[in-house]
Amino acid sequence: MARQALGKGLDALIKQTQEVAHLNVEEAVQAVQNTPGMSVQKIEVNKIVPNRFQPRRVFDEEKLQELATSIKEHGLTQPIVVVYDASLDKYEIVVGERRFRATKLAGLTEIDAIVHKHLDDQQLCALALIENIQREDLNPIETALGYRNLMNKFFISQTDLAAYCGKSKAAISNALRLLELSDEIQQALQEGTLSEGHGRALLMVGDEQKRSELFKRMNHHKMSVRQAEGAARALALPQKKTAKAAKPVEVAAFENDLQAALGTKVEVKCGKDLKKGMLIIHYHTLDELDNLASRLKHKML
Repeated sequence: MARQALGKGLDALIKQTQEVAHLNVEEAVQAVQNTPGMSVQKIEVNKIVPNRFQPRRVFDEEKLQELATSIKEHGLTQPIVVVYDASLDKYEIVVGERRFRATKLAGLTEIDAIVHKHLDDQQLCALALIENIQREDLNPIETALGYRNLMNKFFISQTDLAAYCGKSKAAISNALRLLELSDEIQQALQEGTLSEGHGRALLMVGDEQKRSELFKRMNHHKMSVRQAEGAARALALPQKKTAKAAKPVEVAAFENDLQAALGTKVEVKCGKDLKKGMLIIHYHTLDELDNLASRLKHKML
């Protein structure tokens, strides 16, 4: 069975949604009046629910309050984008959850919204992720989780994802690798106390204990990214030499290819003759294990 792509017409849908999502209400009305399946309406806020696939986990309360104050004084300058769910009789947010939250904080009961008549889960997930990435609203872990969600749920390759997000395949791969870091380090990346560059430096250190110790040193000494990379190289150099001596080039290449295909860490442990060994596929949650099993089954059919 052929690998599933992001969906027919998604390119046009993304472009169309992005064009109207940045207009004011009057401009949006004009833009969608002749567009089948789209309209602009005032919707009660209690009939709106967050996007199930929202990649953003952290909302800055202080900035939300500032936006709420602005909305209270000047009104909402841009409508949010929603899709109507007839089964729930609710509207699910596609773009604009921050504006929606601020509108509720401002005490308003209605909000202007561009309404999609129908979007499937794949389109909804892709739009939410790509909109946030292109606005650069997400922290590194939110971005990585968004990528993994799209890849696992819809069997999308890193190559396809890179094309739709306007990123290089290397950028997608580097982002996903951040999910190999411990929960403590990922939390620091989400809170902004650690930058993505610091996270990539920590990934250079394969030993978990040494990585944790370096993370603590980085925080204590307020290391720059360049300093962190230097410290990581000093720790990683001996283990890299050992790894290169122990692992044949073709095995390392196979690991890299499989990691790219599955979007998670893969290890091959084998003897010098390569005749026997173990293939280890890492996962971080039960949901991810289920998704990996589905992806592998999908590729075998």
